[in-house]
Amino acid sequence: MTDTNAHAIAPGVIAPNLTPFEDDLSIARDLYLENARRLLNDGCVALAPFGTTGEALSVSTAERLEMLEHLVANGVDPARLIPGTGLANLPETADLTRRVIEMGCAGAMILPPFYFKGVSDDGLYAYYARLIEWVGRDDLAIYLYHIPQVSGVPLSIDLVRRLKADFPGQIVGIKDSSGDWTNTEALFDIEGLIVYPGSELPLFEALELGAPGCITATANVNTQAIARVVELYRQGETEEARGAFEKVRTLRLTVQDYAPIPAQKRLLAMQTGDGRWSNVRPPLEPLGEATGRELADLLREKVGLDVA
Repeated sequence: MTDTNAHAIAPGVIAPNLTPFEDDLSIARDLYLENARRLLNDGCVALAPFGTTGEALSVSTAERLEMLEHLVANGVDPARLIPGTGLANLPETADLTRRVIEMGCAGAMILPPFYFKGVSDDGLYAYYARLIEWVGRDDLAIYLYHIPQVSGVPLSIDLVRRLKADFPGQIVGIKDSSGDWTNTEALFDIEGLIVYPGSELPLFEALELGAPGCITATANVNTQAIARVVELYRQGETEEARGAFEKVRTLRLTVQDYAPIPAQKRLLAMQTGDGRWSNVRPPLEPLGEATGRELADLLREKVGLDVA
């Protein structure tokens, strides 16, 4: 089960916010800030910049730092940010992680080193142990990021338990985006670990085991509805929360049948009237306008979401 932790964000939904690009594929600074403010105003308790949904591995380290500094300089509280800092090598991961913690961020969401496959738990343990040593800050808070279908490098339950036991002050939590509920459920047995499912689909099961909420991509287009489910549940309005959850679940399942990152960007382009939102960096490809209209029509029909 989970314990109260000094590093914990308030209970609720966290958005791995999308990264908008100009037509020349530089980051659209104005849209980045505008979207962050919108998500927080709409009910996100925090943001997880530069996760998978934020096209993190298509964004340079310098760009990540620049955008985080841009948010903070323009009034976004760094204590509501858990940026992704996981890279393929230890020195750059340590440097980026140290810099976001120095900035005042609540923590860092860190992928395992993802280039070498088939590595042992001992090798991964050594990576995180050395990372903690190299960052060298007492206020370091790491949220492990388990997404083996993308990274190709799983974080086993035994490894997570060992890391939490040996580094209880630094290994704070985990985002489990595996989509494997059996795995997510087992993580709740690790004392003191904050567990976030990486989707709202198992939200009820996770809340019942003590999760504070979820970190979910579709918060970019559905923040208020997901946040409402968590709020109702925490108020003890379980049946009302379950009723509200049905539309949340339907939206998620509908969007994930498309390419989720380009799909959500196309929806935001339609909603805001700003075509820059449809841009993605290669190798991703933008969702076509006709397909975007098809998705928008489905969401209007199924859940009453009007993006036009």
